[in-house]
Amino acid sequence: MNFYGIKAIYNFEMSRMGRTLMQSVLSPVISTCLYFVVFGSAIGSRMGNIDNIEYGAYIIPGLVMLSLLMQSISNASFGIYMPKFSGTIYEVLSAPVSYVEVVLGYVGAAASKSVILGLIILATARLFVDYSVLHPVWMLSFLVLTAVTFSLFGFIIGIWADGFEKLQIVPMMIVTPLTFLGGTFYSIDMLPEIWQAISYFNPVVYLISGFRWAFYGVSDVHIGISVGMTLMFLLACMAGIWWIFKTGYRLRP
Repeated sequence: MNFYGIKAIYNFEMSRMGRTLMQSVLSPVISTCLYFVVFGSAIGSRMGNIDNIEYGAYIIPGLVMLSLLMQSISNASFGIYMPKFSGTIYEVLSAPVSYVEVVLGYVGAAASKSVILGLIILATARLFVDYSVLHPVWMLSFLVLTAVTFSLFGFIIGIWADGFEKLQIVPMMIVTPLTFLGGTFYSIDMLPEIWQAISYFNPVVYLISGFRWAFYGVSDVHIGISVGMTLMFLLACMAGIWWIFKTGYRLRP
């Protein structure tokens, strides 16, 4: 294992976060704070409790997951797309590093940035609403697992995209709607039976449900199912990346 190669890629990607603090950190934190103000304070004060949890506190896991998914995909996809766009990807491919080490460097940095952002948002949420974390180890583990999984997914999107506009198609047109419909602002049990059944086909439901369980011990689906679905998606992303490097899909002319 070439740890120097992994470290070089990782440090390069992490340094980009320092150069773009406004875009990488401040912008998503401000956006999430607006959700807390509007839904947590303004609307939440007029809402009843859900599962005996104050509405403002109930939506925290969903809002953190929303930012985590978007930033994981964005960081990883942009990180691998730029070398493709500038042509420096061939230097990476010809360097004495395996594709495993390349993925570890790019995905590790993207996941690290997303986890840091998630923790900042959690700290910021204290300014707006009081909440507790019933299972902090599970919460952190689920945070890291989700960040790594969707960073791998973003890595695939970055390789697939052949233009800047395609980097935003999946996050904006697919992931964001699925997150809003995945129980971010409500419990699945509040829906009519037909919509409950449809919601279980939404993979984001299992992510938000598992993350909310780590906070309050309540969830729309069993925690084992949530973890299992996340691991299945993780394995699918790993298989997709293995196929990309095996075939050279959009990496070699």
